[in-house]
Amino acid sequence: MTERQKDRPWLMRTYAGHSTAEASNELYRRNLAKGQTGLSVAFDLPTQTGYDPDHILARGEVGRVGVPVSHLGDMRRLFQDIPLEQMNTSMTINATAMWLLALYQVVAEEQGADVTRLQGTTQNDIVKEYLSRGTHVFPPGPSLRLTTDMIAYTVNHLPKWNPINICSYHLQEAGATPVQEISYAMSTAIAVLDAVRDSGQVPEERFGEVVARISFFVNAGVRFIEEMCKMRAFGRIWDKITLERYGIENPKQRRFRYGVQVNSLGLTEAQPENNVQRIVLEMLAVTLSKDARARAVQLPAWNEALGLPRPWDQQWSLRIQQVLAHESDLLEYEDIFAGSHVIEAKVDSLVQECLAEIERIQEMGGAMAAVESGYLKSQLVSSHAERRARIENGDEKIIGVNIFQATEENPLTADLDTAIMTVDPAVEARVVGSLTTWRDNRYQPPFNHPRPCKALERLKEAARGTGNLMEATLECARAGVTTGEWTGALREVFGEFRAPTGVSSAPVAVTAEAGTPLALVREKVTRTADELGVGRLRLLVGKPGLDGHSNGAEQIAVRARDAGFEVVYQGIRLTPEQIVDAALAEDVHCVGLSILSGSHAELVPDVLDRLREAGATDVPVIVGGIIPNADATELKRAGVAAVFTPKDFGITEIIGRIVDEIRTAHKLSPLESTEVLA
Repeated sequence: MTERQKDRPWLMRTYAGHSTAEASNELYRRNLAKGQTGLSVAFDLPTQTGYDPDHILARGEVGRVGVPVSHLGDMRRLFQDIPLEQMNTSMTINATAMWLLALYQVVAEEQGADVTRLQGTTQNDIVKEYLSRGTHVFPPGPSLRLTTDMIAYTVNHLPKWNPINICSYHLQEAGATPVQEISYAMSTAIAVLDAVRDSGQVPEERFGEVVARISFFVNAGVRFIEEMCKMRAFGRIWDKITLERYGIENPKQRRFRYGVQVNSLGLTEAQPENNVQRIVLEMLAVTLSKDARARAVQLPAWNEALGLPRPWDQQWSLRIQQVLAHESDLLEYEDIFAGSHVIEAKVDSLVQECLAEIERIQEMGGAMAAVESGYLKSQLVSSHAERRARIENGDEKIIGVNIFQATEENPLTADLDTAIMTVDPAVEARVVGSLTTWRDNRYQPPFNHPRPCKALERLKEAARGTGNLMEATLECARAGVTTGEWTGALREVFGEFRAPTGVSSAPVAVTAEAGTPLALVREKVTRTADELGVGRLRLLVGKPGLDGHSNGAEQIAVRARDAGFEVVYQGIRLTPEQIVDAALAEDVHCVGLSILSGSHAELVPDVLDRLREAGATDVPVIVGGIIPNADATELKRAGVAAVFTPKDFGITEIIGRIVDEIRTAHKLSPLESTEVLA
């Protein structure tokens, strides 16, 4: 130990939640006992998108990727025996952020907490939902209003709460370069701060308090130097914007405050043990530099490319943080990169490029206008396509995937079905049953909630006006309103929004010169269409359920387009019925389903059954996603033609396989590569 006092470690969190509020509460209390210093709540997709567990779109999604919270009773159980006044809680919630914060506040009040002392964060960044994560509900204007109202409310009533966590994390997952990640996040921050300022809800002299509560949630990839420089550039640009655009003189209020989860995009299904060293390197990028150190860190688990991590896997990730903070000398020194001309040059370059891109977005009318025009989405789809192309041609090397693929047998995954956590399929029925009981008994002792209809009517009335929506939302929480009822009331007033897909405007990322793999696949597509007597082969790419991770679906759609397919892609959040109706209406030759949330066991068989009932037995169905081996076997037994998982990184090869399945379904003879060239 040196003479210098060690710095205080960052907040250590584990992103967690699954099955039910009771099961997640037990997990949280275990994690806190292991030394975790904050909570990071993962909500399931129905909660994130404002549906109750018994809604048709929630089928197969309940408790899969997070905890279902349908009403105040669920929130009580989620934090039972956890004193919220003493806790720092991060909630990854966006479209329904106001609702979940209201439930959290009411539970804290019931615990006897002083709500002015509540600490934590609601993510509440709707822009990145339109671009990358897909859990948006309302159009951009009303969504920005919800965010604005929540920020104004917390500044006045929950002064230690971070009401928005502007999230560039998912932008990188969607393919963003460091320049895009910084620029789009900063453009979102400008849109939010402008909206709060222009709303008049916070006096000008208190606007520094708004800026001081804005936090960011970023991604750190394995390109260590670039990622560390990115964080320094983030801080400099934030300081410049808050000083020059908003006139914030207090340097403490201008401080760039960020938490991080390191990159999940770079985790591989192939040789997943390599993910451990990737996670460590990525964590170093946001902890080694004191001047750009994260305020909170949560790490993915080594097996997240395989499925849902177990508690032991999450513990391993927590221990990685603890070893660095408590065993190493990292926290004993000033910034070890200060004065490095290499770092300074890289940071300066990033700052200049980002400022130029931010200005370009402002000239378009700002982040919201750039979302609605499709500019931001098309840029991300293009960047992601370029990255995938670099991996496929070997320019970007991924150990175990496109280089050094030979490996010893892995004892960690010897039994893949036990190497991940599985959610009991019976959970959904139990949660739906609990919801029915809540609806039937919320007016009765011991709950004695007032009738929710009055609270919902007041919410709709407030939404039609211009007043702050938080008080009406709190009234709904206290009245026992459900998540679906709250969101449904606002849907009536605000409507819904389907974001641009970015597929049609994405440029070609892979060349098709003679002899290239894509040229061979294009020839297969053309020849098969000729043999079937159709102008072009037609592929429907579908996203059933509530899974909004559309990156894979978009890349398949873009490459299929470039291979000569006519692609039907209507975006996310579709029912099996809607997908089959579109397949029949468009007379497609193949249906491709993309699911990463674990709902494949419920939704894929439904699509297959509906196609059979319609007589479309010659339309093969292929499936892609994070699908365990046992599930893949069951899907093939049910009639799925092919299953692709993250280890199948060659998109051109996948498109070729799709053509093969179409030929098989139509009883055409197989085409070998030599035949295609002939």
